[in-house]
Amino acid sequence: MQANRLQKLLEFLQSEPNDEFVQYALATEYLKLKDTDNALKYFEGLVNNHPNYSGTYYHLGKLYEQLNRKEDALRTYQQGMQITRQKRDNHALSELQSAYNQASGLYDDDDDDY
Repeated sequence: MQANRLQKLLEFLQSEPNDEFVQYALATEYLKLKDTDNALKYFEGLVNNHPNYSGTYYHLGKLYEQLNRKEDALRTYQQGMQITRQKRDNHALSELQSAYNQASGLYDDDDDDY
């Protein structure tokens, strides 16, 4: 089933190579298939070529965290926060801020000290 979905998305991409949603869908599909190299390629392509596609930043940041690339994750969250502020997308901004705070260590699970 997933291979069929992937094939359909690749076909869509051939007919609409600049479609942001198709590229995003491909990135998330590759992520589901645990193909991090291709997921990374599509997410990074979106950030570079379609920087206003704000949904990318959260998922790319999480992928960087998974790959132990903390500085890249933090930078990605910051870029996303800047974009979402400009777009006045408060929901996405809140999610990115939370992910950034957690990745930067502001919300450690060491609440046992209180």
